[in-house]
Amino acid sequence: MKFDWKSAAKEVGVSAALACVFYLFAAAIFAVIVRAYAPPQGVVTAVNWTIKALASLVFPLIFVRRGRALFKGMAAGALACVLALLLFAAIGGGFRITFLFPVELLLCTAMGAVGALIGGKLRKEPV
Repeated sequence: MKFDWKSAAKEVGVSAALACVFYLFAAAIFAVIVRAYAPPQGVVTAVNWTIKALASLVFPLIFVRRGRALFKGMAAGALACVLALLLFAAIGGGFRITFLFPVELLLCTAMGAVGALIGGKLRKEPV
């Protein structure tokens, strides 16, 4: 069986784009909460990482199909993390990369891989 690069790129792109859109909306809702209650900076960072990791898990679970799901999920998670960085840099007026960004990138990559593997196992489609 030959691997279809076009459909793999479509799965990764759709998964990463929708994860980024979800993260944007969830962060906007959380920003309203931050304005109202002013939690400490550590809480804000932890919630942002949690939202990003959740998006990196859920959207590959939904959109990535079985063939090479691990690699497609990893690509979707990493791409979603980088797209979110670029999107928030465009919205906020500049890049804010900390020394923890590689850890965040690895977390999103791992969550994307786990989501794609679980989604691939749950689907009732032929290999």
